[in-house]
Amino acid sequence: MPERWLAPLRGVTTRAFREEYAPEIREAGFYGAYAPFIPANPGMRFDDRLLSELRPFPRDAADTPRLVPQVIGKHPGALREMLKALKDRGFECVDLNAGCPFPMIRKKGRGSGLLADPDALERMLEAGCDEMGPGRFSLKTRLGLERADELLAILPRIDRYPLARLVVHARTARQMYSGECDAAMAARVAAASVNRVVPNGDIPLGGEGMIGRAFVRSLGVRCDAAARLADYIARLRRGLSGDASVLGHVKELVAYWRDEAPWRRVWPVLKLTRTVDELLSSLP
Repeated sequence: MPERWLAPLRGVTTRAFREEYAPEIREAGFYGAYAPFIPANPGMRFDDRLLSELRPFPRDAADTPRLVPQVIGKHPGALREMLKALKDRGFECVDLNAGCPFPMIRKKGRGSGLLADPDALERMLEAGCDEMGPGRFSLKTRLGLERADELLAILPRIDRYPLARLVVHARTARQMYSGECDAAMAARVAAASVNRVVPNGDIPLGGEGMIGRAFVRSLGVRCDAAARLADYIARLRRGLSGDASVLGHVKELVAYWRDEAPWRRVWPVLKLTRTVDELLSSLP
């Protein structure tokens, strides 16, 4: 059965965003959401402070979206400890980030950097599937680091593991988020894999797969966009300390709206404003 997931957009689809925009997430028909990644490194304390972002959606309806935590790292032992902490908090499925394209991440062998070391990737998959159980651990990745055929080449090794789903962003890490998606190569991966493949990368709102930017942009063109943003700001003010933190979150969101009228006027003000009250007075 096709699935529609809200993609993890770091700095945007945070807990506060998911809670405030839960009605819109449900309205868009999302089966669930992947949370932005949290690190799993040796020696870390996997406590409530680290995991505070991972509050599930309130179960107020039969179609309440599911929340899947996403973990980034390269150490199987640290991954196991993180998964134990997440299971203790009631999460039944967890994702491994093997797709983050940022150079600082991938050069350390994390995120898409795992594609350069299939042995390390397999060790992470083995630990994840063993700790969570069959069909309760997923993998989000890219077509490759430099070439679009790299994932296809190591797919037999990934397919040794019974994943909940394999999410494939149809770009290479080198492309970051620009350039065209390689839909043909993504289709080859989907046809070849024994696991369920969920497409990612420029999926339109209303399409099937993992959708991020299209959904976030759609919030900015709604007739109630300004009022809903004010509600979101109020929620942020209750949960964060200081205007700078609130403005940082709002900037991350409105950056996706800046090309739409009337946000073209708000965006320059937002970049310069230093107080939340000043921002609120500039909303359309």
